[in-house]
Amino acid sequence: MPAIYPFRAVQYNNGSGDVSARVAPPYDVLSAEQKAAFLAKDPTNVVSIDLPHVPPKELGPARAYADAAETLERMLADGTLARREKPAIFVYRQTFTIEGKQFQRTGVACTVDAVPFGPRAGGGVLPHEQTFSGPKEDRKALMEATATQLSPIFGLHPDDDGVATKIARGVCDSHSPDMTADLGDGVMHEVWTVDDDSTVRAYQDALAGEDVFIADGHHRYNTALNYLDSRGDVPADHPARRTMFVLVSMSDPGLYIGPTHRVLGGMAGYSIEAFQEAAQGIFNIEPCDNNPEKFDHEIEHVAARGHDNVLGIMDFATGLCFCGYPATPDPLEDRFGDKPKAWRTLDVAVVQHLIV
Repeated sequence: MPAIYPFRAVQYNNGSGDVSARVAPPYDVLSAEQKAAFLAKDPTNVVSIDLPHVPPKELGPARAYADAAETLERMLADGTLARREKPAIFVYRQTFTIEGKQFQRTGVACTVDAVPFGPRAGGGVLPHEQTFSGPKEDRKALMEATATQLSPIFGLHPDDDGVATKIARGVCDSHSPDMTADLGDGVMHEVWTVDDDSTVRAYQDALAGEDVFIADGHHRYNTALNYLDSRGDVPADHPARRTMFVLVSMSDPGLYIGPTHRVLGGMAGYSIEAFQEAAQGIFNIEPCDNNPEKFDHEIEHVAARGHDNVLGIMDFATGLCFCGYPATPDPLEDRFGDKPKAWRTLDVAVVQHLIV
């Protein structure tokens, strides 16, 4: 992995440690109404800075980003926000329940060398998504106005020996969290500050040489690279050379990956009947219970008959639900023979290249 570092975080100067009213979900999932609701609870909520423009995935007016910068400066000046004196890393734990089972996902907030995407000696930063100009323009305008990285990138890393996870969980077990937040969405957020040199070094050593895979935040990472490039030849220790991440081990028992949902619209001439006809001989489609909440059960039932890449399909026009699966094994082999079979038989690959 590119080198990781502790950093002098800007934090809410909150005596109780409960920052529930001041934090928010990622900027790119919020509507104007949700932003207004957060600000109604607390006008110093982070959306007043991190979400200056709605919708968030396109460039807004210059005044919006200038206002965000002025808000940040004012909150630093009046003590609402404060910058730590000593650099630290931060253990971040999320506790949530899915289908009656509780999960705890533990990561570490730190900064990582901003290096171009791709493999490299000592570990690289690897993407899995394409990016679009609108979100990058929005985030770059905000970063240029505030000279601040406002939200972390979610990264995954190998941890085969479990050392990194053990370090993070050991911090959680050692004392109560320094900050907590509950947004009422079923997720408890807890943060522990780690500024002792020995623990920081142990975590750095545990990740030395590993790759980091971006799970979420491709546009933000691209923005960080573009911002660094626009600064020219800055010193090696300049903050722009580092990017804020929350790093989670791929082996963390709380790492839950749900199904990938795709919503398709605006297709001229589409009907479920036309889709079924076009799919003949390529993709088998069977009717199932017209309740999307039962898709998991229906998919498991079809998969138990020996079919792979079983997908749940709902036609919004009729409300009808179906299960579908490729008519042949490895259906993408002819078109993508140069790709590994593991890639060709991913559900997302089948959806994108066989159906969409």
